[in-house]
Amino acid sequence: MPTLTIGGGQVLTPEMAVETADVLVDTEAGEILAVEEPGELDGDEYLDASGGLVIPGLVNAHTHVAMTLFRGHADDKALDAWLQEDIWPVEAELTAEDVRAGTRLGIAEMIRTGTTAFADMYFFMEEVADVVAESGLRAMLGSGCITVGKDEGEAHEDFERGLAFAREYDGYGDGRVQTMFNPHSLTTVGESFYEEYIPIAREEGIPVHVHANETTNEVEPIVEDHDKRPLAYADDLGVLGEDSFIAHGVHVDDREQALLADTGTAVIHCPASNMKLASGMAPVQSLLDAGVTVGLGTDGAASNNDLDMFDEMRDAAMVGKLATMDASAVPAEAVVEIATQGSADALGFESGRIEAGANADLAVVDLEAEHLTPAHDLVSHLTYAVKGSDVCHTVCDGQVLMEDRELQTMDLDAVTQAASDHAEALIERADA
Repeated sequence: MPTLTIGGGQVLTPEMAVETADVLVDTEAGEILAVEEPGELDGDEYLDASGGLVIPGLVNAHTHVAMTLFRGHADDKALDAWLQEDIWPVEAELTAEDVRAGTRLGIAEMIRTGTTAFADMYFFMEEVADVVAESGLRAMLGSGCITVGKDEGEAHEDFERGLAFAREYDGYGDGRVQTMFNPHSLTTVGESFYEEYIPIAREEGIPVHVHANETTNEVEPIVEDHDKRPLAYADDLGVLGEDSFIAHGVHVDDREQALLADTGTAVIHCPASNMKLASGMAPVQSLLDAGVTVGLGTDGAASNNDLDMFDEMRDAAMVGKLATMDASAVPAEAVVEIATQGSADALGFESGRIEAGANADLAVVDLEAEHLTPAHDLVSHLTYAVKGSDVCHTVCDGQVLMEDRELQTMDLDAVTQAASDHAEALIERADA
């Protein structure tokens, strides 16, 4: 059994305490074997965490990774106009090669900023799965399915493609890829398609992930057409459940929050995207108080405009306080839990915590920067002060993906050049 000791630093425990300890990892099984006092563990290899804090790898529970190609392309618009005028016309020109290039760029960015797992809903997902496999990251992947703007036959092809991908690629990449079924949202997918395809996904045990309650423009039509709130409508269609999670959940009332808790449906909070698109402020503290599992996601880089989960953590804390006008709401400890354990629980990954038996998905934060001095409270620093560039090592499934800020599984220069070339050509095609 080959092993790796990550030693010389401090460790963040599942209880949000910081202890001086070493971590022993089974690099073949990709599992944490032990967390012990310094000097007690002797692995075959050693990763130096001196002057650093070993944390669970961050879990980006909702994104569209290949949208890195759109970073800075269309800003300062509301969601509907942004999608219809700027994003959908460019997405119509996407090729599989574009998605591969954009995904490589996004995964490189995530590894470099301490993210070890993510959930992705997009197009050409076979390409995404291949990049995940080659990069060493962990992911929950699904092909986005939509009926708006398509005839009946095209829409059915889309949904059949989504199910086929989920069936074929579950367990891909040495088991690091899990799959899901992704009707895009409650307003972009016709009711009959939910009625036909959700039971199939349920019968086959495929998790379900949709956008829901992101804007008032998504809530009001459902209330008008069905005389019920969107999540009650979703529950009637079988969308909610313990293996389901929704993105955004900005405009959820008390009854919907109770419904989420009762059904075990998780919510992925995307504060930066929600602020940038002026979608609103999700009631995160209220969701937590109601017993809802809450995770954290960046959304795509077109509406964020980065995939740095530390930025997202700070945003989550700040907007959580502003939404309630309560400075004690969504405290630092809760935000770190949301970005690690909460997101991992939402996706069904045995990650997000540093303890024996958990996935060996870890990051090491270098604490020696001036903006992390003094070290009164390192959990506070993780939420309010740490930047993605402070991450010096990233480990996923027991494999070192970045050491001393150098990627081990990707050529960063080649990745960035290819993404730039594809982005330029893509926008030119869309504008032609």
